[in-house]
Parts: sequence; structure tokens; C-alpha cells
Amino acid sequence: MTTARIVTAAMLAIGDELLSGRTKDKNIGHLAEMLTMVGIDLREVRIVADDEQAIVGAVNALRGRYDHVFTSGGIGPTHDDITADAISRAFGVECVHDPDAMALLGAMYERRGMEFTDARRRMARMPVGATHISNPVSTAPGFRIANVYVMAGVPQVFQAMLDSLLPSLQTGTPVLSRTVRSPYGEGEIGGLLTEVQKKHPETSIGSYPKFDGKNFSTDIVIRARDAAVLAAAEVDVIAMIETIAGSR
Repeated sequence: MTTARIVTAAMLAIGDELLSGRTKDKNIGHLAEMLTMVGIDLREVRIVADDEQAIVGAVNALRGRYDHVFTSGGIGPTHDDITADAISRAFGVECVHDPDAMALLGAMYERRGMEFTDARRRMARMPVGATHISNPVSTAPGFRIANVYVMAGVPQVFQAMLDSLLPSLQTGTPVLSRTVRSPYGEGEIGGLLTEVQKKHPETSIGSYPKFDGKNFSTDIVIRARDAAVLAAAEVDVIAMIETIAGSR
């Protein structure tokens, strides 16, 4: 049996529009999928308003608990884009106009024949000591400070930033999964499935009910980081279903 390397993460989605329902978040699901692929466990997600104290409190709570913390939203050019200020406060450092970010944005606006206004300059602000997260879509960089990664809320930009960031991250052993389809509902398999889970503590076994309009069935999803462990649990899940069938 191999020794699994577990790396954990949390996400902080920032924005009044998320809490009001005006904007439907698309970044949480994308982040979860991408992290699972590279072996990082997304363990917690929080959504907070555009409130500096709330952002500071959430960041400080999460960054001490998980290996990685990803944020989305609040790094644009408007007055309510306060994430850079909040992250700076969380780390106890000054928020400044980063010279390299200023150069990137200044050159981009010059190419487009547009004025580099004070509002647009806000997108170059980040905590002292932060490093850039590349933004190939709209140039304005995200930033990283310690284990906190600050990215845009616009899904296309968030996804592009994440793509540029992932290769540099500490990752763990990817989780393997297997789905066993049961023709029986959760009520019929619940007790026996609990016993299977107890027998295989190194796995995570979830049951997901389905209803076709007439009958209930269940998708049983087995997850583990070791292929042999996964296979052994699958054998017992299949045997469980056969036992139920034989008792009918």
C-alpha cells in the first residue's frame, strides 16, 4: 500500500452579488474539479460580502487551517473592489501599486489607446511582498502572498489565472473513484453499506439516490488514494448488492 500525500485547500468567494443571488457562482465547481485532478482536497468553501472585516477574518481563519487558500472576486477597478486591501490587512502589510503590475497595465492601455485612469490603476494594487498570478485574458494580474492566491471573479479570467497557477502548486496523491450502480434505494442498502464503510476506513463511500419516476436506485461512489484499497472496497460493495438480491 502506498503512503498517500494529502494536500488541503479552501476557497473564499467574495462579493455582495453572490450573496444576493444576482450573480450565480461558476468558480467554485471549476476550482473543485481542477484541484481534484491534481490531488488537492478542497475541504471548505466560504462566501462573504464586500466587507473588509469579513474578508480579513475569513482569510486568517482559512490560511492557518489549509495548505492553500484560493479567493475569487474583488480585485477590479471600482470602489467596492476591496480584496487587495483586505488581504494586505490580513497579513499586516501595506497595499501598494505594484511597479510590475503598473507597467503591464500601462503598456496594455497604451496599446489600446485608452487612458490609464486612477480607477484602472487600482487593479495594480496588491500587498507588499506579493507575487503575480498571470492573467492572459485581460492582463491585470492576480497575486499570491504566502499560501493565499487572489484571483478575479469573472469566470473566464478566474479559470485562466488558475491554469497559470496550478503547475506551481504543492499537490498530493490524486483521489481515485469508482461508481457502482445499485438497483436498490438508500433505505434498502443503508445498514449494509455502513458496515462496508467500517470495513474499509481508508475509503470514502458515498451514496447518491436516483428516481426514474417509478423506482429508486442508488449510485454508490467509492473514493480512495490507493488502487488496491479502492478495488477491495468495490468487491465488497458488489457483494453487498448481490446479498440483497439473493434475499429477495
